[in-house]
Amino acid sequence: MIQEIDAKVSCLGYLGIGVKDMQEWKDFAANVLGLMVAGESADGATLLRMDEMSRRFMLYPSGEDDVIFFGYEVPGKAHLDAMEAKLNKGGVETVRATDAEKAARAVVDMIHCMDPSGVRVEIFYGPRVEFEKPFLSARSVSGFVTGEQGLGHGVICVPDIAAARHFYEDLLGFLISDYINMELAPGFSLDLVFLHCNPRHHTLALAPIKTPKHLFHFMLQAKNLDDVGSTYDLVKERGIKLGMDLGKHTNDHMVSFYMRSPSGFEVEYGWGARVIDDATWRVTQHNSGSIWGHKRAG
Repeated sequence: MIQEIDAKVSCLGYLGIGVKDMQEWKDFAANVLGLMVAGESADGATLLRMDEMSRRFMLYPSGEDDVIFFGYEVPGKAHLDAMEAKLNKGGVETVRATDAEKAARAVVDMIHCMDPSGVRVEIFYGPRVEFEKPFLSARSVSGFVTGEQGLGHGVICVPDIAAARHFYEDLLGFLISDYINMELAPGFSLDLVFLHCNPRHHTLALAPIKTPKHLFHFMLQAKNLDDVGSTYDLVKERGIKLGMDLGKHTNDHMVSFYMRSPSGFEVEYGWGARVIDDATWRVTQHNSGSIWGHKRAG
């Protein structure tokens, strides 16, 4: 009997970001975030590593100061073919990657499409790993939680939350983690949807905001709370603007803070998030984003 393939993505493998100031970004990535600058890709992107993967972030000098693609991983060829068929059946046009695109991403194969809000989504398998070239943090941080949980999470702004949920839940296979109705300012609240595709509490969150920019923030999870504390001190010493100060979230229980990136969107830097077991997880809703802290700057 041929086992039916479960067509869904398994983790967030990489992010592509278009930036205006490459030198400022290299300094920020290496000397603040603690990532490793690892040369350039075949298409000229600056590569950033955070583990054994040859590239987790690809920075392009294209000027958007925004995400230009998300790369979601599947286990192998049969899963990629199943995802392609599922997306096409759902009315989403997909394109098979060229040899040049596969070389630039360092993957065996890949398809790409557009999500309803205009974000390019790449689905791939067979990423290049470089255990023979160990990850070395420019700041000697202890490392990041990756593996089956992927690089971290992203929060994107979507003008049509229903269309976005259909795409990510029904087609890409994300599951609901929970909801937060979060008041960001007096009279201004957001109904956020948090989605997971592996034990990480959320790989993606959807924010119903109409804006020309797509990326609200991305998150890196450190292995050690001290790395979060030392980075928090460094951010303040360097005069980098905080988005939110140190705090603990209600839904994933992560202790984190938010800093402003050179592109204007924020980076969450955290530790200690709980993980999801789908056999026992219970979807909940929250009226606050944080148990304590996370006061927004200004």
